[in-house]
Amino acid sequence: MSAPPRVAVVGHVEWVTHARGAFPPPGGIARLADPFDEPAGGGAVAAAQIAKLGVETHFFTALGADEAGERAASALRGLGVRVHAARREQPQTRAVSVTGPDGDRSIAVVGAATDARADDDLPWELLGDCDGAYFTGRDPQTLRRARAARRLVVTARRRRALVDSRVGPDVVLGSASDPDESLEDLDVDAEAWVLTEGGRGGRHRRRGGSWERFAPADPPGPAVDTYGCGDSFAAGLTAGLARGLGLADALRLGARCGAAVLTGRGGLAAQLREGG
Repeated sequence: MSAPPRVAVVGHVEWVTHARGAFPPPGGIARLADPFDEPAGGGAVAAAQIAKLGVETHFFTALGADEAGERAASALRGLGVRVHAARREQPQTRAVSVTGPDGDRSIAVVGAATDARADDDLPWELLGDCDGAYFTGRDPQTLRRARAARRLVVTARRRRALVDSRVGPDVVLGSASDPDESLEDLDVDAEAWVLTEGGRGGRHRRRGGSWERFAPADPPGPAVDTYGCGDSFAAGLTAGLARGLGLADALRLGARCGAAVLTGRGGLAAQLREGG
């Protein structure tokens, strides 16, 4: 039996409180229901999803020097993620995600983002042995290190790091519903571009080619919470490419991951598992 592929995620983690309700207007007070906490944020959700697909997963990040940072690392390790974390003196970044009756979420982030930097004493050499990497960090130097992986997916949300790094990724991943993830005026040399459109699927094009549509996946149950859908999509896409799938098949796996997480609360509970 062949060894599973190895994938790295370079990004951030937040200690997130999820609740039902709505944020209040200025001056107001809101009572939120059914709260629970988990490690989340784009890097953590992607790393957890990749690990659940049976892939050896290495997460390069930074954690705050408090109990929330320790709990985040412990929870991710419990999911099979190999956490390589620099320590910061500030408290762990936190967030509150509030989900309304239609399943859509609003997020407030508390504190500065904690990402790994290239000068952190982490096992960066592992990246050269990775079959794939997903980058959602902020340091251009760490993106250059991530390029050592066989396949590299970069979120358009990190356009400044992407442009400054002068790295050519295999895939740049954007979102039609998020202005921070627009592909417009993003002048980088990528092998392929992917633009997700939520429940409508999305579009992709290869270098020099025209845009083609890809279909959404049917959720395996009712929509509950949109938190983590895009991050889980990115994870499935990266894991698929690392397994040697072509772009079309990797997009199908990404769509299944995004659809699955939609059916549970938070970013981790309903993620697609290997064989699911």
